[in-house]
Amino acid sequence: MSDKKILPVVGWRELVHLPELGLRGIPAKIDTGARTSSLHGVVLDEFERDGEKYVRFAVDFEKPHVRQICEAVHVDIRGITSSNGETQYRYVIKTPLKIGDIRFRAEISLADRSDMKFPMLIGRSSLRRRFVVDSGYSWLQTPEMKVKKGHKP
Repeated sequence: MSDKKILPVVGWRELVHLPELGLRGIPAKIDTGARTSSLHGVVLDEFERDGEKYVRFAVDFEKPHVRQICEAVHVDIRGITSSNGETQYRYVIKTPLKIGDIRFRAEISLADRSDMKFPMLIGRSSLRRRFVVDSGYSWLQTPEMKVKKGHKP
């Protein structure tokens, strides 16, 4: 395979952006074991606009404590199996996601991640054919953070 594309490398954690939702610098864990990306969000309302289904949801960040109300096109409600083997039905939205200099539309499930260390998880569907992962580093696509070697948070 001589036409192999050189892909940018992400570390096991990165700061990512959801520009159409007005969310910047979201701490995200890169998780190749998860198929779908996930964002901490509490669904408030479901509505239609111009014939398209939308969902309104709240995103809460601990530090600093901020609640942001977001709206996005709602593409599905899917059964998502979590790491503990439990299947939950979640809203799935489609919105632009930016990691480093790469911007693309991603499907993201909305879940209660309040007891998780990271408010966002980037799954392999978002990584596929866009990035390779070097789990020995952090912040490889986050210029505002100092690159760190190793797994300690």
